[in-house]
Amino acid sequence: MTRVGFVGAGRMGAPMVQRLAKAGHEVRVLCRTPEKYRAIEDLGAHAAADLAEVADGAAAVIVCVFTDEQVQRVCLDDGLVAATSPDAVLVLHTTGSPRTAEAIAGNGVAVLDAPVSGGPHDVAAGQVTLFVGGDDDAVQRVRPLLACYGDPVLHVGGLGAGQSVKLINNALFAAQIGLVAEGARLGGLLGIAEPDLLDALTHGSADSRALGMIARAGSTAAFADAVGGFIGKDVAVVRQSLTALRADLGALDGVVDAGLRR
Repeated sequence: MTRVGFVGAGRMGAPMVQRLAKAGHEVRVLCRTPEKYRAIEDLGAHAAADLAEVADGAAAVIVCVFTDEQVQRVCLDDGLVAATSPDAVLVLHTTGSPRTAEAIAGNGVAVLDAPVSGGPHDVAAGQVTLFVGGDDDAVQRVRPLLACYGDPVLHVGGLGAGQSVKLINNALFAAQIGLVAEGARLGGLLGIAEPDLLDALTHGSADSRALGMIARAGSTAAFADAVGGFIGKDVAVVRQSLTALRADLGALDGVVDAGLRR
């Protein structure tokens, strides 16, 4: 049994906590309101009143909040890094800038950036993809924990590489939504109903995972409404990162915008 600290038991984090607890690990989850206490206990975890209790004695501390800004606030401003043992590994599942993981690691704690690809149902099934960046030793130390809900767990390079891969993944995903949206527009001009077109294309050479997901939603607009907030946030981070390098999305730029506009 390993003691694990956890911050962010929300839509994605809750099934992670549950799978860690079911695997026999002692999981302490930050609980800031009395209403959350019962929900955390129902996951098989222990509710912790503050970050010091979350990190106390933990071999790994996992952060799964929504934005980069929240990661920085929890880890640096609110003191999670200061409370974490130098022997522990801090795992960041939030998709954000590679620079954030590097800045946090500069405070003397082992950090892995490990953004996820998939949804809560993938976590619950133990099949969410993890793109992991960081030191080999740190990855090996927490791999058994990550494998409780992640499959595959892909070590893609040094610190920041996990975020870079995830951001490219989501830029390509947004571009694919844009391409399907353009196909639906052409179908409309040719008199083909979008649901019929989408269903037919999933049986042809144009099929892809993105197309299948859009077809199940019934239209590109419906699918973009469901995922646009998440994808748009990540595309904005990609653009910011590329701007810092005096680069841009190139040929992907217009197609990404077409997908996010739907």
